[in-house]
Amino acid sequence: MSAFNPQKLFVKLIPPTTFIQPVEGRKYTLTHSDITAELFLAIGYVYNYKSINPVMRDEVLAEWKKDLHRRFNLVGKAYVDGGEFTQKVAEIRFKTFKKQMTLALSGIIYGDRPFYTNYPALVDAPIFIHYLSTYPEYRQVAFYGTPRQYLNPSIHSPDLPNHLNSP
Repeated sequence: MSAFNPQKLFVKLIPPTTFIQPVEGRKYTLTHSDITAELFLAIGYVYNYKSINPVMRDEVLAEWKKDLHRRFNLVGKAYVDGGEFTQKVAEIRFKTFKKQMTLALSGIIYGDRPFYTNYPALVDAPIFIHYLSTYPEYRQVAFYGTPRQYLNPSIHSPDLPNHLNSP
C-alpha cells in the first residue's frame, strides 16, 4: 500500500458546510481513482452520493456522531457486499478495505484539518469503521485510533499497529 500523499487529495465542501459547521452529523464521502491514485473528499451535511460509483461501491463514508455518553466518535462504513457478490469476492473486497483503510482515514482527517483547529478536542475522539456485509465473518466493527494519528502525513506510517486493525 502506498503512503498518504496530501498532494493527491482534493477536498470539496458541500454548501452550506464550512470548516466550522456542522459538528454533529458532519459527513465525509471519500472516493478515489485507481488510475491516478487521487483521493476525492467531500464534506457536508449529507453524503456526496453523486460521486459514488454504484457498481464498484469502494467509497468510505464517515460522520461525527455522539455516543450514549454524549461524546463524539467518528463513525465510518465500508460497503463490502449486500448479497450481490460471492463469498470469495466479498472476502477480497473486505481484505482490500482493511488494507486501504489507513490511507482512506488519512485523506478524511487530513482533508479536514481546519475543522480540528476549531474543535481541538476531537483530535482524540475514537474512530470506528463498520464493515457492512451479508457474510458474518466480514460484518464487523474495527477501531482505528484517533484523528491525531492521521493529521501529520510526514510522520504517518501507512500501517497502524496490529491491535488497531483488529475487530
